[in-house]
Amino acid sequence: QVQVVESGGGLVQPGGSLRLSCAASGRIFGIRQMDWYRQAPGNQRELVALVTEGGSTNYADSVRGRFTISRDNTKNTVYLQMNSLKPEDTAVYYCKATIQTKVIPRTVSDFWGQGTQVTVSS
Repeated sequence: QVQVVESGGGLVQPGGSLRLSCAASGRIFGIRQMDWYRQAPGNQRELVALVTEGGSTNYADSVRGRFTISRDNTKNTVYLQMNSLKPEDTAVYYCKATIQTKVIPRTVSDFWGQGTQVTVSS
């Protein structure tokens, strides 16, 4: 009833940029927080950035100053602008949306996308 789909990953050289998008669709009453996570091979999934319903943002120390998260509430979409990319940014990037659905009793749940691969390499 709710789908979350990421796009925008790919291969980029060190120092380059990428913009990820994540769109939520379906029976959505409202979207609370939207987050970007990443998981590199052999590592645990880690929080990269988040944006609250009110627009407040927070970032992992490893990306602060290089990545920017933003959201377009009219499109139920969150973006992650990634600049000055480093090889250690290589990972699968996942979007998580905390959504209140239209289905009575309008519960609030977390919905994950399928992930998009980002590879930073020369």
